[in-house]
Amino acid sequence: MIKSMTGYGVASCDLGTTKYTVEIKSLNSKFLELSLRIPKSFSEKEFQLRTECNKQIERGKVNLSISAEKNDVAVKAAGINTPLLKHYLEQLKAVSADVNEPTSNLLQLALSLPDVVKFDEESVSEDEWKAVERTFQQALKNFQQFRQDEGNILEADARMRIGLIQQNLNGVEEAEPKRVPLIRERLNQFLTEAVGREQVDQNRFEQELIYYIDKLDITEEKTRLRAHCNYFLETLKSPDANGKKLGFISQEIGREINTIGSKANDADIQKLVVGMKEELEKIKEQLLNVL
Repeated sequence: MIKSMTGYGVASCDLGTTKYTVEIKSLNSKFLELSLRIPKSFSEKEFQLRTECNKQIERGKVNLSISAEKNDVAVKAAGINTPLLKHYLEQLKAVSADVNEPTSNLLQLALSLPDVVKFDEESVSEDEWKAVERTFQQALKNFQQFRQDEGNILEADARMRIGLIQQNLNGVEEAEPKRVPLIRERLNQFLTEAVGREQVDQNRFEQELIYYIDKLDITEEKTRLRAHCNYFLETLKSPDANGKKLGFISQEIGREINTIGSKANDADIQKLVVGMKEELEKIKEQLLNVL
């Protein structure tokens, strides 16, 4: 069972005076890149939140936000930091004069700058934090379910494409017996046209032909390719995060396909190899999104 690195989960709780919403989003990343946006009143809980995310999310570029919406419209501001506001205004006026821009909206812009307007930061009780923590766990559960659902789609697609590679491999095995007679015929015709049939030492020709055919033998490559495909399908069933492992297996599959193509010396087999390469490239693209 594989999971997608792309995920989304949200949950809310209404505690009467405040409604908290926890939202978790993730995109692809080789490692865990965690970005938190939480109220200052929960700043001491940041380590706990990070630890839980590290344990459960594992990989991905993750954004975790906890927003607090006061149900009481009378959310009072502590006031305006007047010295800081004046400092911002002086700097904005100086910049406006340098670039010859109008100064009509500078006050509105200055009021939106950091720490100019300060709001009351109420401390939260342990019971309130526990409620928010339960909401966080629910959002995390929804997030993991989203990843699992996406993973099921990715798994079905990967299985289908590995199946197509195996079908093409069956086609290679069917076409291979025709290869040696065709190679023999081409070489014999070339020698006949080049030096004449009576000048060809048939014993030497047979020896060289055996050596040449041995170099083009793809029995080992077919066996390894089939084994790698089966291992890929087995790894899909693993309960652990296995996106990197599947990536390594796909590289081995690619090596065997490329070797078969380089040894094929047959148009029909080359077409089947091209088909296998196309399916493998689609698998590799999908694996970039697997946890």
